[in-house]
Amino acid sequence: MREDTRTRIQQIALRLFTEQGYEATSLREIAEELGVTKAALYYHFKTKDDIVASLVELRLAEVRELLDWARGRPKTPEMRRELLDRYARNLKESRHPQVLGFLERNQTALRDHPTVTRMRETVLALTAEMNEPGATPTERISRSLALFALHAGKWMTPMDDLGEDEIDKASMEVATRLLEP
Repeated sequence: MREDTRTRIQQIALRLFTEQGYEATSLREIAEELGVTKAALYYHFKTKDDIVASLVELRLAEVRELLDWARGRPKTPEMRRELLDRYARNLKESRHPQVLGFLERNQTALRDHPTVTRMRETVLALTAEMNEPGATPTERISRSLALFALHAGKWMTPMDDLGEDEIDKASMEVATRLLEP
């Protein structure tokens, strides 16, 4: 029951933070939307920062796992392609697209949030693992952009002529092209 309430708080907070903005959303509003008192909400999360940390921690753990995998591999085109595939699959799972959308829309407010900072540092470390020693600046930047191409696709909303699957496929095609400039 405790996990269900915690998960519901996260879902409601994520929606409100995305719709209204992190700074414009209060714990009172989250509690009201959930149908509980602020005291009941405090039992699970003391602050909005605690909610943000809980939303980002799962994603952070998954990126760290991918980073650990990449650190043990030779920096070959095959490894980069596998890393890209794993990263893309991970982006499609659970609520990651919603969390990424929330983070993108609230960059200024969350710029110095410790968990968001750790996430940014971990993704940068992951992009560094895509390169062999001596990679040119063009190769390093291009490979970093490959991961961000997958993110860019997630920020696009389905359009009249493109559905989510088509956007994912096109994002992967662009990302793959960027791997080996």
